[in-house]
Amino acid sequence: MSSEILERRAVISGIGQSATGRRLGRTPLSLTIEAILTALDDAGLDRSDIDGLACWPGYKEEPVGYSSVHMTDVKEAMRFELNWYSAGSEGPQMASIINACMAVASGQAKHVLCYRTVNESSAAAAASGTHSSLVGAASERVSGFGIWQSPFGAFSASNWVGLIASRYFHEFGAKREQLAQIALTSRRNAALNPLGIYREPLSMDQYMASRIISTPLCLYDCDIPVDGSAVVIVSHRDFARDLKSKPIGFEAICGPLYGRDTWDQQSDLTRFAADDAGKRLWSRTDLKPGDVDVAELYDGFSFLSLLWLEAMGFCGRGEAASFIEGGHRIALDGELPIATGGGQLSSGRLHGLGHVLEAVTQLRGLGGERQVPNDPSVAAVTMGGGPIASAALLVRL
Repeated sequence: MSSEILERRAVISGIGQSATGRRLGRTPLSLTIEAILTALDDAGLDRSDIDGLACWPGYKEEPVGYSSVHMTDVKEAMRFELNWYSAGSEGPQMASIINACMAVASGQAKHVLCYRTVNESSAAAAASGTHSSLVGAASERVSGFGIWQSPFGAFSASNWVGLIASRYFHEFGAKREQLAQIALTSRRNAALNPLGIYREPLSMDQYMASRIISTPLCLYDCDIPVDGSAVVIVSHRDFARDLKSKPIGFEAICGPLYGRDTWDQQSDLTRFAADDAGKRLWSRTDLKPGDVDVAELYDGFSFLSLLWLEAMGFCGRGEAASFIEGGHRIALDGELPIATGGGQLSSGRLHGLGHVLEAVTQLRGLGGERQVPNDPSVAAVTMGGGPIASAALLVRL
């Protein structure tokens, strides 16, 4: 049996992001096409070069705005001729990139375009203040996994993560003032990012005084629903020398599922799939946590970044809150810069794909005012962090 790490045959050849913001009022397909054209230009590729297409989670009618661009619509709009394509929600958020790596490694495609598009902000505005919920309309019966959470008033992911965070705070003595550093760091970095959504300063006093959404999580611990699209082009490494921009390599990538796909029925409520993804990732490389120069950790809620710090071995079990206290270690000039582009807390929820774009930008040295010093060469990117998680190590070639 071969021990080759197949993802190392792949590189990120191009990245692109559309206009991203609150209530842009544009069609999701127009945002997707804008991001695609930007990524093609970044890579120096023509649309005729793209022979693979990947998306997570694929087209979904509900919730409205969550994933409203069908793969075949993208294919038709761009006139792609595809040798390979894949989409679907039954996988981790990094599934499109994992699948793309395997497609180019196995010869199914040469250049695979991965996209993630949302228009959650405009969709919410169009709903006239109504919000999607696990319980549906008043006349509907609860269905799906909502049958287990709704009797306890846990209608939102903020409730589920608040439950985990509360248990973690109880076990390890974490404080809100410590958790605040994730949000404060994200906001400082977003102020330096032209694509940042919330760029005005955020103080500790503002954070502590903000309304609680689900104890101990406050408003600033929750990521921002936006309209926008992010694109990553994954190419076979053989094409690296022909690209317009500096290609970025894959050292390792993974998306294991060992535990239960549930938020509330875990054997340990302070350990989730991030732990398994971290262990799996490090088993596919000789690199160590100390080799990572920048970490784009998933922050659908700020607390998930704490779980990732421990799962990736950047600090010990129960030490994440102390690790980030004061914010110095995770600042742009700290020992482990995180959320360098503002993360999802201040630059918008693109469900982790924006983190990949930011990691590539940092490894290329193109971060501008937010560029991490000391010439970073290894970046960690993580997505998810609840019952399903995925992670990657990206390296400068």
